[in-house]
Amino acid sequence: MTANSFPNSGEIIVHVFGKTDVGRTREHNEDSFVVADLNTMNATLQPEVRTHRPGEMGSLFMVADGMGGAAAGEIASAMATEVVLQELDARWRSGAQHDSETFARAIKAAAETANVRIHRYATEHPENRGMGTTATIAGLLADTLYLAQVGDSRAYLVRNGVAQQITKDQSLMQKLVEAGELTAEEAEVSERRNIILQALGPEPVVKVDLTQQQVRRGDVLVLCSDGLSGQIRTADISRVVEEEPDLVNVCKKLIDLANEAGGPDNITVIAVRFDGAGLSAASAGEGVGHQPYTSQSESRTTMPVNLSAVRALEDEANSAPKTGRTVTAPRRSPTASSSPTAPIEPIAHMPLPEGRVPKTGLRLIFGAIALAIIGWLYYKFRG
Repeated sequence: MTANSFPNSGEIIVHVFGKTDVGRTREHNEDSFVVADLNTMNATLQPEVRTHRPGEMGSLFMVADGMGGAAAGEIASAMATEVVLQELDARWRSGAQHDSETFARAIKAAAETANVRIHRYATEHPENRGMGTTATIAGLLADTLYLAQVGDSRAYLVRNGVAQQITKDQSLMQKLVEAGELTAEEAEVSERRNIILQALGPEPVVKVDLTQQQVRRGDVLVLCSDGLSGQIRTADISRVVEEEPDLVNVCKKLIDLANEAGGPDNITVIAVRFDGAGLSAASAGEGVGHQPYTSQSESRTTMPVNLSAVRALEDEANSAPKTGRTVTAPRRSPTASSSPTAPIEPIAHMPLPEGRVPKTGLRLIFGAIALAIIGWLYYKFRG
């Protein structure tokens, strides 16, 4: 750990709780989550983790929302949390370097490795082919959160009573909002808000959105699956966090609100409060939001969005049956670097539980492939 990794010599204290609920319409819970003290690799909600000091190795918080059928979705989300935890143990705790860049890289590489493992498992088990999971992974090191985002689970930061989303959905609606085709309010009620552009598992490579956010004393991090964010508003998160000092009650009340709104999906929430003299107090006007991480040794590139191709994708989605969540998984260009930095070991066989039939909710829309190709050609020949 470098000498300037911590803001001052005081301690940082993490208070955390997590809860998942099947919702009111689903038969099975396909969500998974993990909370871990990376110093001890204790991944439980026992008292020693619910209040702990992140110390030199930091803390991990992750929500995964599985898709592809009652059994396949559960397998995918459970695999994602397990692999990410294993990879951080191997790449971070057991590594030689313990600086912030190594930590951020380890989180991103862990997500990429989880993608490869899930994709391989689905390939080897045809009954689960096409399964996948979203992932919102938040790692705390010193006073900074590093977040790896795939799909449309979310992270919010509540500061001074105001909740702000600090991840961006990898979804069709988000692209249309960014392009000015829809307002955020229109996207929230769109019948196609369930179309996501990325997930861990359906494709052999995945584009992980890596961001960072400094935390201040009293900040509360809320991670959730779209079973929560799709049913309540950001203001509801602010209100519950402000009204409830007990994080157990925060999770319970947020889940209750989502269920009162219909509870059409599984609901998972992690709430984390950051405290201690090692954190600075929030000052007026400090930025909270989606802040891309750029390392000192590599630049960050983004693929341009071809609006006509996005509109074609939406038209195709609108003509498809409206059952469940849809994943469109654009392929990267052949020159993109996406392979994990360590060899991938096969995981143990995880059989499909008896009596469970995969749903039809997960469908690959081949128009996404055209979107990726057009975008890549535009990016290549524009310059």
